[in-house]
Amino acid sequence: MAETTALPFAGALKASRRPCRTRDLRVCVIGGGGTGAALAYDLSLRGFSVTLLERGELTSGTTGRHHGQLHCGARYSLADREIARECMEESLVLRSIAGDAIEYNGGLFVELDGEDSGLEAEFVDACRAAGIPALPISAREALAMERALSPRILGAVAVPDGSFDAFRLPLSFFAAARALGARIRAWNEVVALETSGRRVTAALVVDRSSDPKREYRVEADYFVGACGAWAGGLGALAGLDVPITSAPGTMVAVRARLCDRVVSHLHRAGDGDIVVPQRGLSIIGSTQSLAASPEALLPPSGDIPYLISLASRMIPSFAEAPVHAAWCAARPLAGRPPRLGAADGGRSISRDFAALDHAERDGLAGFCTVIGGKATVLRAMAQKAADLVCRSLGVEAACASADYALPSWREYYG
Repeated sequence: MAETTALPFAGALKASRRPCRTRDLRVCVIGGGGTGAALAYDLSLRGFSVTLLERGELTSGTTGRHHGQLHCGARYSLADREIARECMEESLVLRSIAGDAIEYNGGLFVELDGEDSGLEAEFVDACRAAGIPALPISAREALAMERALSPRILGAVAVPDGSFDAFRLPLSFFAAARALGARIRAWNEVVALETSGRRVTAALVVDRSSDPKREYRVEADYFVGACGAWAGGLGALAGLDVPITSAPGTMVAVRARLCDRVVSHLHRAGDGDIVVPQRGLSIIGSTQSLAASPEALLPPSGDIPYLISLASRMIPSFAEAPVHAAWCAARPLAGRPPRLGAADGGRSISRDFAALDHAERDGLAGFCTVIGGKATVLRAMAQKAADLVCRSLGVEAACASADYALPSWREYYG
């Protein structure tokens, strides 16, 4: 897949000022994580008047709690080739438009036993079929690239994985959206959705950033739920049943940068099979379970030694480094498992994403919900939702969010 070079952000500013039919149309985005950030930018770039509401601090949900891997798609190639292809394409787009938030450092899938070696050919073929460059290398070559790897590895496959800052990347989208006129309101919680004639017309909001807190209404022509694992709660405000599964996973960070590339276990996806370098830390992720709610999640005590032991199979010195932090993140899986206690922790649910049109699905116009996905495809998720907004409002406005370099995350505060 060929890489592209993004145009300067000044071009986005100029493009957004062109006369268009969206100019007087108001869209309210509910949710201030990565998807909400990318969506506020995409819609603003198409000329809509955008207000984004987040009940807490920006990125304070799942977005601020993942390990920050920029997936090339190799992890998904054996299970879902289309998702793998999409990750590869989007990783190149993000590298082009948000380079200062990304470390495009590459990745190694390492073979720990004979079963892994037997999977290598199928894995490499699956990657290449999805457009992902995958190069089998010897154990000696892998150890020369990453000296902390276990000397007992049998081989490896090099892929174009990377890592990114889980705060700075979405903040670059927020900075771009605000530069285009979007109103970004953190600590503003939607507590009710008002409807008229089977259409959502307004949101009742509690502003907790003010003292004393205040209530106000936001009227809009269209509302988009981008709440991730909290999408069900927002949908319930409108009497809707949104099919979302909260699938928390534990991650552990140690205070040492033990590798420069993302190191993954070459096996079918399971617990503790990815080590991601983040500045001076190394993060092992993750477990996966199911939860009735994404609220107040804490890592089970047994997860920490369990993950450290899995990381140590790939990088023995992981067990010797001091633990910096352990935490949980609630994956927002699109769909539902057969039962809450499913043995696979919801791994059978697709990692794909969807924009649910509630007019078509539930007979309630003016409202859609984005579900599923992963951080690497935040821009693509926003594009799909913004396309639905355009169709629903009867306007034509093409997506251009892959065309322009984003401003630095620092500009959000400037």
